[in-house]
Amino acid sequence: MKSLAIILAGLAAALPATARAQGCVGPAAPGTTRLVVEATGLRTPKGEVAFTVYPDDKRRFLAKGGKLLRARVPARAPVTRACFNLKPGSYAVAQYHDENGDRDFNRTLWTPKEGFGFSNDAPTKIGLPKLEAARFGLPAGGRTLRMQMRYGR
Repeated sequence: MKSLAIILAGLAAALPATARAQGCVGPAAPGTTRLVVEATGLRTPKGEVAFTVYPDDKRRFLAKGGKLLRARVPARAPVTRACFNLKPGSYAVAQYHDENGDRDFNRTLWTPKEGFGFSNDAPTKIGLPKLEAARFGLPAGGRTLRMQMRYGR
């Protein structure tokens, strides 16, 4: 029985932090808290929803290689959830509904084909939102952040 416990402990240690932290992305380390993100208003439960967390740095917000963490979870209509372990601070989140599961944000020349959204439901009337519009605070006690999924057509 003792050897089984040792083997199980070794297997748990070998798992990535995302698997050990009850499904949350990012290491569950001292000083971290949970950010639960919820995409609301999905029009279909097809594909997956990608949630991307960005640091409070305008040079990295929505930039290639600028993300801190990303979670891809099966889509569930009307609400899809993901969880992140982060240090308290300021962040921004972008989401998109990858309905066809190709891991690409599909769009036409002018409009998105798949749903998208940002923290604070930051507006996107002309181009992408600025970091200031999407920035939110994550307190030490954690937070749940709801974002409306928007569809171009």
